[in-house]
Amino acid sequence: MEITPQILDEFKQRMHITHGAEDENLKRLLSFSYIYIQSKCGEFLLDENQTGKELVFERTRYVYNDAAEYFDDNFLSMINGFSIENIPVTTTTTEGDTNA
Repeated sequence: MEITPQILDEFKQRMHITHGAEDENLKRLLSFSYIYIQSKCGEFLLDENQTGKELVFERTRYVYNDAAEYFDDNFLSMINGFSIENIPVTTTTTEGDTNA
């Protein structure tokens, strides 16, 4: 997924980054974090899912500050909760069921 200028700006505001010198690096870190969180929690749209965005931003913050090894432990309950919340709902029907 392409990191939109809006997502980048939101992250920069959160991190109090006012310059544009690191924009390409931040986009790369956000993209890697998005892929990482999706691998743990399932697919979601970054601009539509607040919990997913929060996890992506927090992981990016940890990576930016060279502390990625602490992210999983510190956000384990949030990752687990989002994984459960993000499980796709499927329905099954039995053969011949006319109420499906």
